[in-house]
Amino acid sequence: MTPEPLVLASASPARLATLRAAGVEPRVVVSGVDESVVRDGDVAVKVVRLAELKGRSVLERLEPGHSWLLACDSLLDLDGEPLGRPRDAGDAVRRWRRMRGRSGLLRTGHFLVDLATGAETTRSVATTVHFADLSDLEIDAYVATGEPLEVAGAFTVDGRGGPFVTGIEGDHHNVVGVSLPAVREMLAELGGAWTDLWGAGPDR
Repeated sequence: MTPEPLVLASASPARLATLRAAGVEPRVVVSGVDESVVRDGDVAVKVVRLAELKGRSVLERLEPGHSWLLACDSLLDLDGEPLGRPRDAGDAVRRWRRMRGRSGLLRTGHFLVDLATGAETTRSVATTVHFADLSDLEIDAYVATGEPLEVAGAFTVDGRGGPFVTGIEGDHHNVVGVSLPAVREMLAELGGAWTDLWGAGPDR
């Protein structure tokens, strides 16, 4: 069997769905790393460090035969504070009461490795997200679905949270968890091409 050209070091169903919709069928390998060890204060730096941590963990366990490895990590930057997944429902409610009617930056760190050469590159991408001014009842109902507890920033744009996002400035894919334009640019930087990911193709 021909190996998949891309290994995705992420357990995110949304990232996988985004890549699949763009014609890429990656092999998913979950890192399982302890993200708490990365404590950088700057959110843009932190997401890249987290992506690198995930990627290097998978790289150590990867068998030969693949072309590229991509790792990503996302956080919501609200007033400079990095917000990942809420701890519990109460935390999600408190966050939404802060977020409603305001805007934040969804930051995603990307770590890409050319497995043939070992060359690597990173990118931090930020997208501005404008949140609706939700009522307390709407917040409670949304949190009760459980969705906000599973995602960075306690919201989605491709799920039940979609109606609560009034606008996006920047790459909307980035809000889902992987910036496709950024990955394309990173591939080019390492001598590859986005279309390489559509299939294994000839030997590189």
